[in-house]
Amino acid sequence: MQAYEFINNLIPPLKLKDKVKLALNWMEEIRTDILPVVEDSRFLGFITEDLVFTINNPETSIAEISLDNVSCFVYQDKHIYDVIKVASEFHSNMIAVVDRENNYLGVVTMEDAISAFADSLSIQSNGAVLVLSMNMTDYSLFEIARIIESENTKILSSFLSSDPLDDSKIKLTLKLDKTELRHVKATLERFGYRILDHFQEEEGISGEQERIDNLFRFLQI
Repeated sequence: MQAYEFINNLIPPLKLKDKVKLALNWMEEIRTDILPVVEDSRFLGFITEDLVFTINNPETSIAEISLDNVSCFVYQDKHIYDVIKVASEFHSNMIAVVDRENNYLGVVTMEDAISAFADSLSIQSNGAVLVLSMNMTDYSLFEIARIIESENTKILSSFLSSDPLDDSKIKLTLKLDKTELRHVKATLERFGYRILDHFQEEEGISGEQERIDNLFRFLQI
């Protein structure tokens, strides 16, 4: 799950000598609104469709433009989690990948990163999502798993974050292998766990949009 594994080789880098009209042509051809700019194997930043339209001169060279997100990159051995984190920090749909000598290797698109992230969290597996709230001192995944498994249910993956309703608590999001949560919820509540929300997924649903929707539900974005 390292960044270099998800490099999209269909995204070409622009050079400083290239003109804006070439950027527009490539954007239209590969259906994107952002492209990387590279010179001598060094990542220099991104040029966006909005930036191009602001310049409003197709003959302008890339060298004359102040590029966006010059620090929007990750090292090749970083996990796909880091790719999504950097993309979120820079509000970018594309992240450059470089080696430890800062040589440009390619880019990862957010679509590819989300697909990889969804796979790593078992989002594609049939089941349901359960969201719990608790104090950090009460958090024990071993104990929670023991309770859930007592109802013949398995935890496929988990995600820990702050509780948006209470800063003093944490939120634990669990992907379970069963779609029916009634007994699991009742057992967890009997042990004192507070359930914030749950999502029971329908079986047999497929497609990229459903995959992304499931991921967002899992992360509570």
